[in-house]
Amino acid sequence: MLIKRTLFNEIKDHLSAKEISIIIGPRQVGKTTLMKELISELKQTNNNIIFLNLDIENDKRFFESQELLLNKIRLEIGESGYVFIDEIQRKENAGFFLKGLYDLDLPYKFIISGSGSLELKEHIQESLTGRKRLFELLPVTFEEFINYKTKYKYEKKLDSYFDLESQKTNYFLLEYLSFGGYPRVITESSLEEKKKIINEIYRSYIEKDIVSLLKIDRPEAFSLLIKLLSAEVGKILNYSNLAKLTGISTITLKKYLWYSEKTYVIQTIPPFFRNTVKELTKSYSIYFYDLGLRNFANDTFRLVENKNELGFLFQNLVKNIIYEKIKWKSWNIKYWRTTDKAEVDFVIEFSQKLIPIEVKYSALKSISIKRSLRSFIEKYSPPKAFVINLEFENEIKINETTVSFVPFYKIITGKIFDE
Repeated sequence: MLIKRTLFNEIKDHLSAKEISIIIGPRQVGKTTLMKELISELKQTNNNIIFLNLDIENDKRFFESQELLLNKIRLEIGESGYVFIDEIQRKENAGFFLKGLYDLDLPYKFIISGSGSLELKEHIQESLTGRKRLFELLPVTFEEFINYKTKYKYEKKLDSYFDLESQKTNYFLLEYLSFGGYPRVITESSLEEKKKIINEIYRSYIEKDIVSLLKIDRPEAFSLLIKLLSAEVGKILNYSNLAKLTGISTITLKKYLWYSEKTYVIQTIPPFFRNTVKELTKSYSIYFYDLGLRNFANDTFRLVENKNELGFLFQNLVKNIIYEKIKWKSWNIKYWRTTDKAEVDFVIEFSQKLIPIEVKYSALKSISIKRSLRSFIEKYSPPKAFVINLEFENEIKINETTVSFVPFYKIITGKIFDE
């Protein structure tokens, strides 16, 4: 049984647009599978289709020039149809190559995919302005994971499932926090096989994206950096300490951090501040796109039992869910820390408004608000604030702020961030 991806329908709807549809994301999250599902859908209505993969030498030779590629396309599908190109990051100057094809005003619809290397993401962004739509395919979300695990029986009524099946929900949560969202890891039942798969994914990332494509000359230092970062989830980065531990300069360290973020391994969160004396203004906090990859780098790729460890993983999951919900809005995720140690896990900033969010890996039984969150509310008077936890739901007023205690799954099924 395939894992259904919510992105499928978004890309399917874009097939009628002239723009190039570009699917980007980490390695082995299912981009090729998604393309083949789209091809299967198109074949049902007898469309002309060609699929080319730049990882295959026999296909790669057709990308020596635009003319050669077009001759191949015409030979296979005639004068109109759909052109699927996989692993486009293998093509040097891919953005300019695709721009030239698009500007010929051809009767072909191009659907492109590639890993999130800089060769793909940065050059295509610059070269294809107004000519493309980017679709981010990330590791399987918790919502997609639950639907797969329950064989899509509750696909249209997940909110009721979460409310009624709290024990099963928590079991699935523990599995997801431990092994993450790579499709092949999810579909494999054996722990040993899961370990082999995640090891292969990590090695492929280092060898193909980091060494081959980005030409990193210290892959062992880069790999050590990822390992060190895996112990820093939700914490504030100390650049000088990380540089010392990895044996690289601070400048190189920041370049490596940038690479690891652009290739969808980590995500850094900036601080929220208005008072440059009392609030942190420069240091970033760190999270991972995939929890399984994080646990592998941290040598904890097994069913996690340590509650403190689970607390950081849960906080990372909540960040990922929030990111999925707001990434197409002009909203920012930040964190808040003061020099006297007050802290709020996340602050969502939009349209001159703020939403502070505290995360607790706990089945709360009653209303309890940390002094730090109270301090933020008193200082900034946001219209609403949230305490995200395992299953407790309630709300209270602090001055003019409504503080809502919300089970984490309500972020998925509800609309708590709607303006």
